[in-house]
Amino acid sequence: MKKKAIGALFLSVVASSVMATDITVISFGGVSKDVQTEAFYKPFEKATGNTVMAGEYNGEMGRIKVMVDTKSVNWDVVQVEGPELIRGCDEGLFEHLDPTHLGKPADSVAGTYSECGAGLLVWSMAVAYNADKLKVAPTGWADFWDLQKFPGKRSLRKGAKYTLEAALMADGVAYADIYTLLSTKEGVDRAFRKLDRIKPEIQWWEAGAQPMQFLASGDVVMSTAFNGRVFAAQESGANIHIVWKGSIYAIDSWAIPKGSKNKAQAEQFIEFSLRPQSQKIHTEKLGYGSTNLETAALLEPALAARLNTAPNNLEQAMPIDSEFWVNHGEELEQRFNAWVAKAN
Repeated sequence: MKKKAIGALFLSVVASSVMATDITVISFGGVSKDVQTEAFYKPFEKATGNTVMAGEYNGEMGRIKVMVDTKSVNWDVVQVEGPELIRGCDEGLFEHLDPTHLGKPADSVAGTYSECGAGLLVWSMAVAYNADKLKVAPTGWADFWDLQKFPGKRSLRKGAKYTLEAALMADGVAYADIYTLLSTKEGVDRAFRKLDRIKPEIQWWEAGAQPMQFLASGDVVMSTAFNGRVFAAQESGANIHIVWKGSIYAIDSWAIPKGSKNKAQAEQFIEFSLRPQSQKIHTEKLGYGSTNLETAALLEPALAARLNTAPNNLEQAMPIDSEFWVNHGEELEQRFNAWVAKAN
């Protein structure tokens, strides 16, 4: 009997090793990759016996297109932003996903699941300020534009996206009307006229780390920033505060490149990464909101209240319309670049 038991155990070990698969997961690298390793990759390997080969990229869709077109796909899961997910899905670069294999839409932030994507995290672009240098707290975009009450430079991301939405919000346009208005020449003209009013006082930023540097040095009185950058600055002891009113939030998603040889294991990984316990670690370390609504109950209440997905914060925010930027982004970025280059 003992020999039979040992033999059965040996066969089960062999079988499991044969079934184990190497999957390649690609994200944006840096600190987020380190956190994903701790929150997702290593626990997934331990739970399933599969091995995660972690890689990184800069979000360039050309690499995915070449792999798909040449039928040489060696990525199984890739992190993408909203517009890239829409374009990639429309162009047949991503596999269609069945949400029932990946989680429960009812337990997730609206927009988490789409035809080709499953939301990994919620990030926001919001106004931030250094409370050590700015004694009166700004409350929204109207204050960002108020050069008398808040004299000094302010910083915006150098691009049309987020900047045009902010200009219209500062001009009193309701969230629900922003993209309808930006779809018209009159609306775009109105946004640029509003930007004209503060153009001489704008110090543009292009890299995510710059807003915290500008605020710490006192170069600007307030700046837009990714909420995760503000969270990291706060964790390091900086007295940086964030204004949630008028913040713009978006979802980064996992997608599976069309032709992945490990689609079943890729879906298994995605489902695992979106579980509340996996998301808890990811959220605690990066400060970006979880797409799984059940994650909040696992977090310390004080930390949960600082997140962009805290109910009080999210209800003051506006979701970005990625479809709008897919359709209008090129023309608006061209106009923005021409406007920036023009002398004040």
